[in-house]
Amino acid sequence: MKALIQAVKGTRDFYPEDMAIRTWLYNKIRQVSESFGYQEYEGPLLERIDLYAAKSGDELVNQQSFVFKDRGGDTITLRPELTPTLTRMIAQKQNELVFPLRWWSYGPFWRYERPQKGRTREFFQWNIDLIGVNTPEADAELVAICAEFFKKVGLTPSLVQIHVNNRALMNTELERIQVPAELRPNILQVIDRRNKMDPSIWDAYALESGLSPIQLEELKSLLSDPELWKKWPDFHKFFSIIEVLGLEDYIRYDAGIIRGLTYYTGFVFEAFEKEGGRALLGGGRYDNLVSDVGGAPLPGIGVAMGDVMITIVLEKYNLLPPKANLSNTILVTVFDENCQLSSLDFASAVRQTGLPVVCYPEIAKLPKQLKFADRMGIRFAVIIGPDEVTNHKVTIKDLSGHDQETVDRDLAAGYLLQLLAQ
Repeated sequence: MKALIQAVKGTRDFYPEDMAIRTWLYNKIRQVSESFGYQEYEGPLLERIDLYAAKSGDELVNQQSFVFKDRGGDTITLRPELTPTLTRMIAQKQNELVFPLRWWSYGPFWRYERPQKGRTREFFQWNIDLIGVNTPEADAELVAICAEFFKKVGLTPSLVQIHVNNRALMNTELERIQVPAELRPNILQVIDRRNKMDPSIWDAYALESGLSPIQLEELKSLLSDPELWKKWPDFHKFFSIIEVLGLEDYIRYDAGIIRGLTYYTGFVFEAFEKEGGRALLGGGRYDNLVSDVGGAPLPGIGVAMGDVMITIVLEKYNLLPPKANLSNTILVTVFDENCQLSSLDFASAVRQTGLPVVCYPEIAKLPKQLKFADRMGIRFAVIIGPDEVTNHKVTIKDLSGHDQETVDRDLAAGYLLQLLAQ
């Protein structure tokens, strides 16, 4: 017997019940995105690695991307993220687009990481961006969209929180504690890794990155200051908008939020599960990226959320939909060879009304067909035997209660619709 061929490491098989959850999540994302006036778009799954090399950071390009040479010799990657693609697309048609531009997308991405719970090499990701304006109002809108998504799926502020900060504010504070300008990008990365490292190891890492012991203590003081945001005027407007929207319970200031990608220029945010600290989504402002890919300077802000971790958290709190079945589907049985065409004809007629219909694909004993329906979660089965064919009737059987009723064939579709609506 041949060995079973396994799926590629870090990928997932979507059986129907898994696909139903993926579709449900997509629909929630679509509802929230479109409720704020965002349009759906998509980019290619393959890009030149040069698109990411300049601004996404060495770790993403050199360690996490699936990279290969195509037959023409170009270095190609399976896309690890979408923001560079978005900015490339905007730069290509910048004079034709209407700004501010609101776009969203949900599609597959790849990163060469060590697979573990909550992290796969192939995943689906929600991306939503507001391009063409650099204001606290735009920042608040993106955060509000995330909070509304959490509300939509049942994740309350007691379960998740969105942490916000501003890299420009942190750079100003680093300047105040006399961190040289050339060191500040590295120190921002140090801040970003604080919650991912043991405190003593992080201290050593910060000192190795160029901070003096006095600067390290000053930096720790900054990171523990919940009122630091008050030094930044844009935050006053931001929080007033969030309060008007009634979403303040979801939002908190956190000086430790930096976001690792190097293209972020200002406002940044990240959402976490309160119990366990799992990161659910993150984003921020990238005001230089369109010009970096050849377009005219254009501000932008965006957020991304992978499907793996959010699904784990929703499952933890029993917020996923019930497992998919065919409860709203009708089974039309095939009594025998003489009745088969009549069953197929009836199934086709009912399908025209909008009801999903399964016609049993072979001639088999009736108990076998009804057992199939029961196992698939189908509630109603239609039986068309010789008597029904002769009298232009059908028998509708309720498999949940074992009741059945024979009705006129021409009225059966309407009757089934009533039964399913009950």
